[in-house]
This record gives sequence, structure tokens and C-alpha cells, in this order.
Amino acid sequence: MGVAHANSGSGVRPGTLIHSLLDEAAAEASSASAVRDATGAWNYARLAAYSHAVGAWLYAQGVERGDRVLVQLPSNRETVALFYGVSRRGAIFVPINPAMKAFHLRAVIDNADPKLIITVGDRVAALAELTSVPVHAIESVWAEVENLATLGVGAEPAEVVPDDVGVLVYTSGSTAVPKAVVCPHAQVTFATRAINEVLAYRPDDVVFCRFPLSWDYGLYKVLLTCVGRSEIVLADGESDLVLFRRMRETGATVVPIVPSLATMIATLARRETEPPPPVRMFTNTGAALPPSTIEALRAAFPGVRVVRQFGQTECKRISIMPPELDGERPDSVGRPLPGTGVLILDDAGQPVPTGQVGEIVAVGPHVMPGYWRTPEVTARAFRRDERTGEPRLHTGDYGSLDEDGYLYFEGRRDDMFKRKGIRMSTLEIEAAAMDLPGVRAAAVLPPTAQRDLALCVETELAPHVVLRELSRRLEAAKVPALCRTVTDLPLTLHGKNERAKLAELFDGSLR
Repeated sequence: MGVAHANSGSGVRPGTLIHSLLDEAAAEASSASAVRDATGAWNYARLAAYSHAVGAWLYAQGVERGDRVLVQLPSNRETVALFYGVSRRGAIFVPINPAMKAFHLRAVIDNADPKLIITVGDRVAALAELTSVPVHAIESVWAEVENLATLGVGAEPAEVVPDDVGVLVYTSGSTAVPKAVVCPHAQVTFATRAINEVLAYRPDDVVFCRFPLSWDYGLYKVLLTCVGRSEIVLADGESDLVLFRRMRETGATVVPIVPSLATMIATLARRETEPPPPVRMFTNTGAALPPSTIEALRAAFPGVRVVRQFGQTECKRISIMPPELDGERPDSVGRPLPGTGVLILDDAGQPVPTGQVGEIVAVGPHVMPGYWRTPEVTARAFRRDERTGEPRLHTGDYGSLDEDGYLYFEGRRDDMFKRKGIRMSTLEIEAAAMDLPGVRAAAVLPPTAQRDLALCVETELAPHVVLRELSRRLEAAKVPALCRTVTDLPLTLHGKNERAKLAELFDGSLR
């Protein structure tokens, strides 16, 4: 899929471009703190000035409208300024998880085909081995950006319209390598405003974000805080040991979580003797929170709301349980975002009766146009209503709607799953295992209530060697906890992995 450009013109509606969200915040709350990391903070005026200087630097590098700018950086203030600066230039921001190894990174670079890459200084040489694209160290880039900002040099005017692509978010799924969700400005800004209409971030909020900006859950928090005129605290790189202290020091009021982080916070809270941070709202995504964890959070943070959410990067968010209703319908993942809708369809694409389970299909202005340069995969997930032409996202997830329009999630269709808050697929882990010399075949079993993520490989290598080598190719969350080696991998009559027999190899394994 290529870059889509709408007809040019001066009639761009306010707030429909990514960087315009920052401009609105800077105009209204210039002195308010916008972003904080471990080394300091910037207000909205300063963040906006740096984003203009980034745009000027990109212009000097020959970056044009539609070019991809790939960044593999920690989640800090400079990365936020780069995000907005790339938007000003009309280019496409491509954030990559710093933990991504060469096995996947090479494929991502080939797919994104960036104009340039920005990373930390000690990663420049490693990335340069993977591509002929210029690789810049953020340290030297930022020295130039600082100088441009001091001189008041801003970005050259660039024509940007809402249908232009603003971000490529690489996510795991039904392919062996990560694929990029194409995120135009219009869909990104609509989703941001719709989410905030429900969550209602406030100017006095401090949003404590422990997630990388390469993950849309983290990146959208940057946008949501702009809309709310709030402050975001980027704490992804900080030690777990100081988590609770940092939440207290920064005055955290909103904390995005996944189950593993929620459990950690609840555990730390039980050990505390001082008053808790002033958290008023936890927002969960990924897997559902266990009821015991929800109760532990409520006990540790009196009056807190624990908000359930459901969504996919392909449309950002599908449903949210309104904060004021967080104690009601505990099995529901909420109502569709304002201005969007949810259909529950059977295998023939027809609506099922209320309360019955079918495929969850999202409709509305937040539905992205597809995956970058993967038309076959795009065609399966992104379809148009034959009657109205309205874009629809066929999520591959199953659920139901009750008579009041609340959504209930039942499960996933294929081999996609979430572990430690990160979506992944068996295919990508199997592909990484097959990349190991000496491995003839591999099969991955997603985690269950009884067993953690497991891998079975046909090889003479020792299990600990397989896992060690996988850790050099995959992010930590994607490395299986369990590994068994066999002489011959059991197969079905159709030549597919015999999952039932494989599971027997792990019976009795601890989680």
C-alpha cells in the first residue's frame, strides 16, 4: 500500500492533523508542562518550538512529504518532539521498539523503505549493517535541533492534509514478520478525540506512561495528553524498583496499564507505608484484568476508577467502559467509541441476534485504510460495506453485544494472542526459531491458564540453547518460558503441527 494524498487546498479543518493537536495546546496552555522524562520537562511552548526545529532539520536532510522516518529510540522528550516534527514535514513517523532485534528489524526496514533512520549512538553501526539508508545518532541530531531552536529556525511550510499517512505502527499478527498499520492523520486525530471524549483527560492530570512510544498504547497517550492539556510522564526506561516512588514524585493521576503492570503496582502498593500517589484512573487494555487485581488496585487507591478498554491498532480503540460505570457489567469491555459502531457478524457476514457470539467488526472514521505494502493481508481484514461503501475492520476477534449496546469479548480466531500486554503471533516466534542453525521445525503453543508460552522444536540443540538464541532475535516478551526438543515434530494428516499432541509434552508444566 502506498501513501494516499487527498486533494490539496487550504480548507484543512482545525485539529485534523497530528501536529495541529500540539499547536492548539501550545496556543491555549503554552506554559503548562507537556512532557516529562527522567531528565527533565518541557512545557507546550517549548515542545512546539522543538518540533518546528525538527521539521527544519528534516528539510535540510531532504525529507519530503510521504517519506518515512524510522526511529529506534527510547521513550523520552526528544522522541516526542521528533514525532510532531515529522508530522510537520508531511513525512511518516515509523517508531520501532528499541528491543527489536536484527531478525525482525531487517524485514521492517525493507518494508518501510525509510528516507533516514535515527537511533541512539551505540546502535548506529548495527543498523548501518542492515541498510544503505543514512543512519543518524540522536545525540548529533539533537545538537543540531537545539541550535536551530535557539536561533528560532522553524520548519519550512509543508502541505499536509488529513488523508496523508502520519504514522506506520508495526504490529505482530497473521504474518511471520511484523506488519505496519497505516495511520492517516484523520483517523489518528479522530480516534484521539473520541477516546478523550470518554476518558476526559484534564489540565491537572499527570499521565504516567510505562509503555514504549513504538506501541500505539504509548504513542496515543502523547496525543491524548495534548487534547487534555495534561502532562505525560515517560517512564518506560525507568527501573521497576522505583516505579511507586516515581508515581508519587510526579503526582500521577492517570496510569495506563496492562495486567502484568497492574499486578506489579498492586504488589508494590501493599508494601508501602506512605500515602499512595493521587491516581484517579487506571486504564487497562490487552488481556482482561483478574478481579483480584482490580480489587487490589481499588483498595490501594481509594476512589480510583479501573477502566476496561478493547481495541486493535487497526482502528486504535473499539470500546471503552465509561469511567463512571467501571463497577457495572464486569464482563463487558464497554461501549463503542463516540461516532463509531460495532457489528457482530456470522461467518456469512450477516448480523447475529443480540447476545449471540460472532466476529467483532468495527466501523467508523477510526478504521485505518490497511497495512503498508501488504495488499493481500489488507484485503482480508479491511473491507467495505457492499451497500454503503463504509470501511469495516474485520477484527478476527469474537464477541457479542447486549441489548444496551455493551460489548463482550469472547476470544481470538487464529494464532494471535497477547502476553505481557504485547500482541504477538505463533507464526513470528516459529519463524525466529526456524532461523536458528540446527532447528528443522518449530511449533509454538500460546499461553493458557495452566501453562505459559511454550515452544517445541525439532533439533539436537539443548532447550536452554534454543531459548538463549531466541532472546537474541526476539523481544523479551516473545521468548517462550518453556521449551521442549524432539526428534520428529508430530504432524496431522494435512502436514500441520499436531497441537493436541504437542500440548501433552507440556502437561504439568508450571506457568
